Amino acid sequence: MGAVRRQARRHGDPARSVEIDGPLMLAALALLGVGIVMVASTSVAVAEKYAVGEWHFLGKHVIFVVLGLVLAGGFQLVDTRWLEKSGRLCLVASLVLLLLVFVPGLGHTVNGAQRWIDLGVTRFQAVEAVKLLMIVYVAGYLAARPALGNSGFTETLKPLMVGALIAAVLLQQPDMGSAVVLMAIIGGMVWLAGAAWKYLALLGMSAIPLVTFAAMEPYRLRRIAILGDPFSDPYNAGFQLVQALIAVGRGQVTGVGLGSSVQKLFYLPEAHTDFIFAILAEELGLLGILFVLALFAVLVFRIFRIGLAAQRADRPFAAFVAFGVGLWIGLQALVSIGVNLGVLPTKGLTLPLVSAGGSSLMMTLAALGLVIKIGRELGRAELARPRRRQEWAS
Repeated sequence: MGAVRRQARRHGDPARSVEIDGPLMLAALALLGVGIVMVASTSVAVAEKYAVGEWHFLGKHVIFVVLGLVLAGGFQLVDTRWLEKSGRLCLVASLVLLLLVFVPGLGHTVNGAQRWIDLGVTRFQAVEAVKLLMIVYVAGYLAARPALGNSGFTETLKPLMVGALIAAVLLQQPDMGSAVVLMAIIGGMVWLAGAAWKYLALLGMSAIPLVTFAAMEPYRLRRIAILGDPFSDPYNAGFQLVQALIAVGRGQVTGVGLGSSVQKLFYLPEAHTDFIFAILAEELGLLGILFVLALFAVLVFRIFRIGLAAQRADRPFAAFVAFGVGLWIGLQALVSIGVNLGVLPTKGLTLPLVSAGGSSLMMTLAALGLVIKIGRELGRAELARPRRRQEWAS
């Protein structure tokens, strides 16, 4: 026993000695760095438009980065076993948050969309917290049903119906982009849980009429119709897409130089938020595009790697949380980049960790903090395993 104690003192407390996933941390910090640089580059013209200081939006962005890092650090103090038991609370909180945006005096409308809760000092986009809350809820549901692949149709249907309810509320805001991403996250988690293909295919086909109906809104139809040839209506329906494509085209291989974008000078709307990737492509070129894509690939790969490790360690809740966060970041990045490159209809989705947007930034960092916590718990369990064997042998 004395030898074991000496070894324990030498290695320290397992909770403190477990290292954070280095590649995941570096990829996340690199994307945050890219975001700070690009927000600084794109937001000066926006600040001039609103007659505020030229670094106003950059200052807000940095504050939200700090707050997001605080949230990520806070998750290091949370026991994931408690989170696993909080599924119903997360579902109720999701519905309450989404309904609060419709409360007069509390909900805030921007460009015809009622998606924000007015907190006085700032505004919070409810759906960003809902994404994380729903991942925790669905992860708990799936963890309690390890044999989902052999279960009946009803067991597969339940989490998707809950997701459809949340999506229906989102469509009333309206926010079809977030509704689609959320349903894709839940569907991906259910698929990774081993749900039968025949049930998923049936549910997918049944959702087609609902998606078609939702897409029949005139402004959505215009966005879809203009996708094939945005230059046919460059000053109306195709304006944003045309300006984004001009920005991407100007960048060529090496870009026009950091800070030298022309499209951010009032040509491309939302240059510091939804279309920041187009400005990045203009200033940093194909090399910048490939660099950002590589960072997202590393980030998502490492998140899924933690999920697989949790699965091997027989911790299904932790595994599904990691899978859900990986799907969230990967799918939202894919949609945002696709919109900027003109391969998907225009949607108001930020590029995770890069775009200006406090709600998205803070909740994405909080989700990454949760994944890091899961990785540290797995490492702590791995360190404790040989120690227990040594204590038994002594």
